[in-house]
Amino acid sequence: MELRHLRYFLAVGEALNFTKASAQLRVAQPALSRQVQDLEDEIGVDLLRRSPRGVTLTGEGKLFLEEVRELLKRADESVEKVRALARGEYGELHVGYAPSPTVEILPPALTAFQKAVPRVKVLLHDLSTDELLAGLRNATLELAIMVPPTGDQTAGIQFEVLRTYPLCVAMTAAHPFARMKSIALEKLAAEPLVTFRRKDYPESYRFLDRLFASFPTKPRIAVECDSASSLITEVEAGRGLALVTPIFKHVAGKRLLFRPLTGTTEVASIGIARATKGDVTPAGEKFCEILREISDGASGAKPKPARSF
Repeated sequence: MELRHLRYFLAVGEALNFTKASAQLRVAQPALSRQVQDLEDEIGVDLLRRSPRGVTLTGEGKLFLEEVRELLKRADESVEKVRALARGEYGELHVGYAPSPTVEILPPALTAFQKAVPRVKVLLHDLSTDELLAGLRNATLELAIMVPPTGDQTAGIQFEVLRTYPLCVAMTAAHPFARMKSIALEKLAAEPLVTFRRKDYPESYRFLDRLFASFPTKPRIAVECDSASSLITEVEAGRGLALVTPIFKHVAGKRLLFRPLTGTTEVASIGIARATKGDVTPAGEKFCEILREISDGASGAKPKPARSF
């Protein structure tokens, strides 16, 4: 039994006339009659009563017509979904992200993506850097929107920079630096710093080591935090200064002041990470296109091309 047999029977059963069904299907009437007869022979049940005036459905034929109608509808829907999936217009997309660095890019990208392809469900995963990279490698994530991986984190990962940002210093209004228009790196080196936990965000420490490499002593870490909200609270409480990017203002609001950092050419980046040998679906590629478009209109510097590690 093939789907065409069912389509032929459906046409005859709805038209109750071989001539009309033949014209509708653009199939010769003798061939159509033979195909329906073959279907009845295969099932072992008479589905139609034939007469010179046309055909009528048997009781079994009426039941089978309802079942065939639903079956063919489901088959057509399945084909359409598979085609939509291939076009990137259907399915689920698992995306990991780092909350604070992506606050400028990710929300508008999600809005634009859902408007463009409403039948793709984006599932976001708020994870640490190591967890994001593990998710890419084990294929539980298609993409991750994050800061660049460093050191041994880069194995098997392709990273495309979307935006680069200058560095700035977050502080309270009561801090002596608040009266300055900018903060020199050498002044920051003498201050206690509030940063993210080493075990969750090792790249933050690598960045600090690189930033202060020319200084005789390592930066003094006063507090380690596990989230952006706790970092804001610790800085607000006067525990130290935080080295961040201007987009952190979106997270902190008016709770902190921000001053540009001078004396360095270092910048912070945000971009798209994927497994080098991973399988990004057409929907994932569409999401990347939208992220690039959104990033082109963001406030950072121009992005750099993708690179594999």
